[in-house]
Amino acid sequence: MSTFVVGYDIRNPRRLQRVHRAMLKHAAPIEYSVFVLDGSTAAATRCMEEISRLIDPREDDLRCYPLPVRGVQFRLGKPTLPAGIVWTGLPSGCMMVI
Repeated sequence: MSTFVVGYDIRNPRRLQRVHRAMLKHAAPIEYSVFVLDGSTAAATRCMEEISRLIDPREDDLRCYPLPVRGVQFRLGKPTLPAGIVWTGLPSGCMMVI
């Protein structure tokens, strides 16, 4: 099992909605257009293939990056989850909140 960060920039609002709905089937949103996908490389490939059929490659941008197994996680700014709630879906490692 691996963890991937998937991000996109979609120019057309209608395509943006379609891509967002499709991404929710594969991954967990962490920002407006950034998702974390936990799964195999094959699962990430299936996700990218599905989403690539929804975008216009001349206007839109779709990216997928594997996260290291043991990486340091940082978060700056406003927390996305309420105080006391910890999301354990990210890879193991040290999380430093600044």
